[in-house]
Amino acid sequence: MAIRGLLWLALLFVIAVVFATAGHFDAGQVLLVYPPYRVDLSLNLFVVGLVVLFIALYALLRILRNVLRMPQRVAAYRARSRAARAHAALREAIGNLYAGRFSRAEKAAREALVNRDNKGAAGLIGASAAHRMREYARRDEWLAQIDQADWQDARLMASADMRADGRDADGALAALTAMQSQGGRRIHAQQIMLRAQQQLKNWSEVLKLVKTLEKREAIHPAVAVRLRQLAAENLLRDRRHNADALLELWQSLAPTERHSPRLADLAAELLIALDRQNDARKIVEEALAQNWDARLLRRYPDTSGSDALPLIQKAEAWRKDRPEDGDLLFALGRLCLKQQLWGKAQSFLEAALELADNETLKIRTHRALARLHEQLGDAAKAGEHYRESALAMNVV
Repeated sequence: MAIRGLLWLALLFVIAVVFATAGHFDAGQVLLVYPPYRVDLSLNLFVVGLVVLFIALYALLRILRNVLRMPQRVAAYRARSRAARAHAALREAIGNLYAGRFSRAEKAAREALVNRDNKGAAGLIGASAAHRMREYARRDEWLAQIDQADWQDARLMASADMRADGRDADGALAALTAMQSQGGRRIHAQQIMLRAQQQLKNWSEVLKLVKTLEKREAIHPAVAVRLRQLAAENLLRDRRHNADALLELWQSLAPTERHSPRLADLAAELLIALDRQNDARKIVEEALAQNWDARLLRRYPDTSGSDALPLIQKAEAWRKDRPEDGDLLFALGRLCLKQQLWGKAQSFLEAALELADNETLKIRTHRALARLHEQLGDAAKAGEHYRESALAMNVV
């Protein structure tokens, strides 16, 4: 600014010098006659007078224009002031929302509504603040006032998220359906839908959504495994009265689920209850081939049906690779009990008792030995094992 002022001053000096030099050599006269008046002026003075008159008229017109436009300028100033205050209120609302001061955030969002351009953002902030305070009716009022077309996706997504958080699964799905009808299939929308379907216990949809989110790497692997197992577990229980439907569902599951000890144990239990021991046996053996697990070994004798010899042979083959596995020996003992091989059953169970590394296996083994001695007619030994089982249970 200082350099510009100096340049203007230098220019004025140049103009003044030019005019002074030109006027020095000009001897012209200007005669103005208006009867009965007569004015005789030098040409230089006349030119200077015209310039001064022009400047004076220009200044007067500018003053008049500014005076006439004063109301508009005042109105524009007030509008700018209101907009500045509204933007400041919007920034304050965002800060208060993330700082956990929800009441202040909602109040600031209401102040930000003075500027219509803030309507969408202020509405979302106010709705979020009201939702955090569990003022759901007020939250819906905030969302309802967002009517700009370019804010509808944000409004629907926020509505779905907050409704899912408030356990309103139907409302969340309705908002997501409305958003998807407008072409929205985003990862966050699918994550919200997963939460809503969990709340509604639509386990088949949960399973589909988990697989989709896994492909897009939008869910933690551990969470995905747990949700897949939970969904599969509930779907299996829903088919507990129909063995064919249960097996059809089991075959449709991914290998990860079919090899899960928890799910395999549940499927086997349900099939055994439906008198489908052979199918249960196949499920347990397939899962054991991938994941050696004590609960599956405990379930294995229940899949024998009327003939336990094939299972005994299978378990004997496993024993070659795992001779010190107490749970396997316990399973072999139970299978021999079913087949009434009393001597082998006793030796397997006593070996399992020696290798038992947890109280649960000790209790189960003592009970099995007690039942064995009851079958052999040795009430004293049966009572001793029942006593040991009860003592172990008290310790637990």
